[in-house]
Amino acid sequence: MLIGYARVSTQDQNPTLQTDALKAAGCERIFIEKASGAQRDRPELIVAIDYLRKGDTLVVWKLDPLARFLKQLIETVEALDQHGIGFKSLTENIRHSSGHPL
Repeated sequence: MLIGYARVSTQDQNPTLQTDALKAAGCERIFIEKASGAQRDRPELIVAIDYLRKGDTLVVWKLDPLARFLKQLIETVEALDQHGIGFKSLTENIRHSSGHPL
């Protein structure tokens, strides 16, 4: 199952561009966060990760809604991989299947 995660930095921003792309990519459920990328506390991301099951793939429109820093991105993708969950970024054309080395 493809599960989408979108984030906008302020309450005034609209996540429609991200959610439309995630829907077009086949995401069956999309979690939307309204929080600054500088904040490490992202409750919707936690809910999305808890929702994912082995064999699922977390899909983002771009990398920056998921992680601001490379280390944070690698840690997140490694954590997903440990649970048998894949990762895909639509605009950067990055895909990681669980069970394959980073």
